Amino acid sequence: MASGNLDAYNIEDLRQMAKKRLPRGVFEYVDRGAEDEIALRHNREVYQSLKLRNRVMVDVSKRSTATEIFGQKYAMPYGISPTASAGLMSEGGEVGLAQAAARMGVPCTAATNSLTPVEALYDAGEGNIWFQLYMWKDLALRAAFVERIKAIGIETLLVTVDGSVGANREHDRKNGFSMPLRYTLKLVAQVLAKPGWCLRVLAPQYLKRGVFRKANYPPELASKLTDKYIDHEHTKSDSQNWDDIKRIRDMWPGNLVLKGLQSWEDAVIAADVGLQGVVLSNHGGRYLDAAPAPLQIVPEVRAAVGDRLKIIIDSGARRGSDIVKALALGADMVMSGRPTLFGAAAAGEAGSYRALEIFQTEMDRVMAQLGLNSVDEISPHVFWNPPDWAPVVNKTN
Repeated sequence: MASGNLDAYNIEDLRQMAKKRLPRGVFEYVDRGAEDEIALRHNREVYQSLKLRNRVMVDVSKRSTATEIFGQKYAMPYGISPTASAGLMSEGGEVGLAQAAARMGVPCTAATNSLTPVEALYDAGEGNIWFQLYMWKDLALRAAFVERIKAIGIETLLVTVDGSVGANREHDRKNGFSMPLRYTLKLVAQVLAKPGWCLRVLAPQYLKRGVFRKANYPPELASKLTDKYIDHEHTKSDSQNWDDIKRIRDMWPGNLVLKGLQSWEDAVIAADVGLQGVVLSNHGGRYLDAAPAPLQIVPEVRAAVGDRLKIIIDSGARRGSDIVKALALGADMVMSGRPTLFGAAAAGEAGSYRALEIFQTEMDRVMAQLGLNSVDEISPHVFWNPPDWAPVVNKTN
């Protein structure tokens, strides 16, 4: 499906479209953060505080945003973060994410809590799928689940480790919204206020597939999205530790990446136990509200691990220039989840693709303005008057 007729010129346009089309509780579940939303705002403020110096009279006619990570070539150093709510954005929204990513040529990360089986997402994404794993508390279930992902042919596994306890998202409680989904009076009123969403998303789901279900849960834990809130007890144990990661490493032959780190100390341990990468993340400002922006952590992590790990960053990217800034600080790739969710809510697969298209065209334009022809040329030299936490630049360069 083409996206050229979608009247969205930036990610904020897609966000506003999503806001108009979704029930308030559903939109704010995706859009907002924890507690006072300090981390949510700070993620953007840090990106926006970094200024770039243009360079002129450089032949950039053969520039490319293409990159390679984990031995795979991608159209740009960007991937879709795991998100569990794409199926609430549009009918078949998770399949649309996978298809959009395959069309653009970037990785899409399927989530443990997805409403669509990972096998279907792998097919829709033409094999271009990473998978995000929560560590099942039951070791036997965890091992069986890892074997299932391995059998599909997925090569990159992201283990999310920053959710050992639930987040404090007060706006969800005020909206009567929860995961698992419960049709409270407040939520029902919000749903009825958006009849278009009922026709586009809710009705097709119930007619084609029945109630929303977490499709990747093993039979022992299979549950509807409206079932009793027990999932956290099984998937986000507060007893998880590095021995759990070592067990997964021993049974996983592909790329193993830890998602949710915020410290160089943890990144060093990840390298020491043989992982291939880390995702520096504050969960988009949805967990620890006093957390620094992951962008601020990149330089110290790079200094600590050198080239031992791939450093991926999520939380806050909204412009192609943000990708350039993250790479200049030492990251290998940028991920985010909200932009393609906004796109899915705005126009399904076409909207998700439009979000990716915006990132790619903006990155290409900024590279040209900075006199850069390849991703490998992006370095701290692009910054004007960088803050003290950024890498030092040799002024003679």
